[in-house]
Amino acid sequence: MVVLQLQFLSVLFLASIMGEAQLQDAALMNYIDRRILSLENRLEKCNQDILDYVEEFRDFSQMVLSRLAGLNNYETEVKSEVENLLTRVERAQRDIDYFGSVTDSDTCVEVGEDLVKQQLLEAEEEKRKLKLVLNASCDHMLAGVKSLKVVKKTGDKHGSWTKDPGKKHAKIYLLSSSVNNVIFEFTNIMTFMESNHTLKARRITLPFPWEGTGHVIYQGFLFYHRHGSLNEIIKFNIQKRNVADQMVLPGAGRIPAYQLSPSTKIDLAIDEQGLWAIHSEPETGGNIVVTKINHITMSVEHTWDTSCSSKDAEAAFMACNTLYVVYNFPSGGTSRIQCVYDVLGAVNTYEIPALHFPKRQGSHSTVHYDPKEKQLLAWGDGSQIIYKLHTTQKV
Repeated sequence: MVVLQLQFLSVLFLASIMGEAQLQDAALMNYIDRRILSLENRLEKCNQDILDYVEEFRDFSQMVLSRLAGLNNYETEVKSEVENLLTRVERAQRDIDYFGSVTDSDTCVEVGEDLVKQQLLEAEEEKRKLKLVLNASCDHMLAGVKSLKVVKKTGDKHGSWTKDPGKKHAKIYLLSSSVNNVIFEFTNIMTFMESNHTLKARRITLPFPWEGTGHVIYQGFLFYHRHGSLNEIIKFNIQKRNVADQMVLPGAGRIPAYQLSPSTKIDLAIDEQGLWAIHSEPETGGNIVVTKINHITMSVEHTWDTSCSSKDAEAAFMACNTLYVVYNFPSGGTSRIQCVYDVLGAVNTYEIPALHFPKRQGSHSTVHYDPKEKQLLAWGDGSQIIYKLHTTQKV
């Protein structure tokens, strides 16, 4: 009897011990679960914080890049304004020096006359050097526009099409619209004239879009006014597809080069002597300014303030050192050349009659001279046009 009681008590004792162990195990598991849940919550919060930090850093980076781009544009504009101011100061200083020399007292008249003679000799010497640089043997001038041929009609109101007169190939380049960054290169003019012309064209994307329609291609490079800049000219290597150089054209970009083509602030041109820039300035009363540019060094060689007005002008081109300005009516009509300016003074511009373009009624977005073929490549009301020219000897 006593033995049975002892066995029963032993069983009760073991059961109580096992119950306590199970309770302890349950409490431990519950603690572990809570810790795991806490860690998961912390990890989730950490991940969310990291995502928030990444988003904030991305927004910050975009803001910094945007401000840097703005600073670059501002720096370019400030540099341009400073260079323009320096140019004006130099011109004013030369005028002051000149007037000071010729208005001295009677005792200094002889010295003043010597100074004037010296300045005249220096001007003649500069003109002689310019003739050497610009090759005075280029002695022909435009006497008339003989005929036209509509090569194609792409439909875009504004644009430019051109060749490369500095290369032997027959490639055609199409630059459609007044703001764009895609060029189409065609093997020859027959490929360009086909209806689905872009299917057989080589597509070239520029790093920066152009502004206006005053771009040219010369010796494998595209020269164009960079969109969004006041007066920055880009030199782009077509074969390597990269920017080779750039420059700022002092004084340009503030008003349109031509009143009837407001999208074009800088009109670049090619003739027998190379690269030119045509623009207008408020300081000249809206008259056109011509600048000779060294296309290799991208630097200004010389600038001329012409007597040709930009009012009612729609386009212009350079041929044999001479500027020819094309005028029209605001509503469109027969285009005509009625202002000519020879930078070397070899042409008496006042004796040249107005030269009318044949047959066609409308307006031009671009008129560029091809010195290799001695013809004009024009863009008029969505059509790509070739004008044949009649030339004569300069008097």
